[in-house]
Amino acid sequence: MATEAEKRSQAAFREAQRGWAEALEAHRLAPPDAGFSSRLAALAAAARTEAQACRDAEAAGFGWPPHRASSSKPPYELQPGSGRRGPDELWARFDVAVAVLNRAASGTDLLEVAGAYAQLGEAADELAQAVAREDGTDGARRGRARDAA
Repeated sequence: MATEAEKRSQAAFREAQRGWAEALEAHRLAPPDAGFSSRLAALAAAARTEAQACRDAEAAGFGWPPHRASSSKPPYELQPGSGRRGPDELWARFDVAVAVLNRAASGTDLLEVAGAYAQLGEAADELAQAVAREDGTDGARRGRARDAA
């Protein structure tokens, strides 16, 4: 029978997965450019939550069930060639982070997956801030405030 710590870890992991799916869905359903920096900030927050849930699950003795192809692509507005806004060097870092996450997610090492989510979260956060600066908005700061709450 599962211990209370295992149950909490499983619940946190499910919640992190739900948040990640919602952040990705926001990019899939987005109208062109509306709230782009806020969506990037939400993606960064979801990736950080996933990273922590993976670390907690590993500490509770769980493993990562490989469940994704190593060639998964992010939503269209986050893909190269889609007209995505922001500095090219930050997008290059984001693209590398996506590839790292895809490789990690096709394996079984939860800490590797956690690190990949953390790397993606950092890249998305930097992009959110850069796009918000370009747009003269505070979308990235709003996303970080939500994450800290």
